[in-house]
Amino acid sequence: MSFRRVVVLAAVLFGIAEASHAHQVNLSTARVTLNGDRTVAVEVALKGSDADRLAGTKVFDAQRDSVDPALVVASAGPIVAYLTAHVAVASLDGKACVPGTAALVPDGDGVVFRSMFSCSNVAGDIVYRSTVLTATDPGARQIVLIGEGDNAPQALLDARNTTVTLSAPAPSPLSTMQRYLVTGIEHIFLGYDHIAFLVAVVLWARRLVPVIKIVTAFTIAHSITLSLAALDIMVVPSIIVEPAIAASIVFVAIENFFSRDIDRRWRVTFAFGLIHGFGFADALREVGLPPNAVAIALAAFNIGVEIGQVAIVSIVVPALIGLDRLTAADRTKPARAASLVYALSAVITVLGGYWFVTRIVDA
Repeated sequence: MSFRRVVVLAAVLFGIAEASHAHQVNLSTARVTLNGDRTVAVEVALKGSDADRLAGTKVFDAQRDSVDPALVVASAGPIVAYLTAHVAVASLDGKACVPGTAALVPDGDGVVFRSMFSCSNVAGDIVYRSTVLTATDPGARQIVLIGEGDNAPQALLDARNTTVTLSAPAPSPLSTMQRYLVTGIEHIFLGYDHIAFLVAVVLWARRLVPVIKIVTAFTIAHSITLSLAALDIMVVPSIIVEPAIAASIVFVAIENFFSRDIDRRWRVTFAFGLIHGFGFADALREVGLPPNAVAIALAAFNIGVEIGQVAIVSIVVPALIGLDRLTAADRTKPARAASLVYALSAVITVLGGYWFVTRIVDA
């Protein structure tokens, strides 16, 4: 296992010091410390499967979900070479600091890269730059803890934002809001289970008011549990949440075969929205909350999730209404074809059932 999850201002961060939680795929974590003698200590940790994919090694055992320490030692060269090429410390004008000898150690299901950079040869602010994972996958992220201690400021790097200035103040509230807003939107569009749920809920919808009620109920519900879980006030284990989300998908999809009452569906949507909120919180924990802007980051992520939901519903419902008009015998009185709803509901039921079984088995 890997990082100790540190509670800072009731927010969950990832640390590097101790190994107690699993590394996340496509998410690396760094701790960068600028010392008084202008040396910079850098630690970068990532999942073993990511290290293998990037460096062409085979240190990760998928069955045991851990790396083989002996193989990490034997394969350190390619992994260190990759990380050295994608991590840099330099001055603002691009003059590189002098790197020391890098080391690589096993860390449960991942590896930790350690190096020291001497910046006595450069003046002014110092910049940490990382394209680990993000150089090949735009959806990857790196959490950077700046300095020692549990209350260290935090930055979030991605393919568009690859640098953080070590001696500069923490990121502005606007910058934090923009990054977490985008993260929330991305989570919805990459969360196929949430998309399946939203589609299943609106398959019988033909009027705007019921759709607004459904989206509003879902938003209020998931906002409640997302906030409670992200602030560590009420936490439900993912081994319960993830199968429950899959079960909610199966429920609403099967319900389409027995009920077309879209006007009252906001009630069941609210109930299941509470469950989905815990799932959103798990995703937010993977990214972490900046200790200096917990409320802003949480609100921005929640708004991003809502924007993603509205975008999906705004595509699906008009598309269904358009199909109604194309397939209706009487174009002046289009109606929703039951065969279409049943077919889509059957597909979503199968997907939800598959997710439910795999999440139970993998728990």
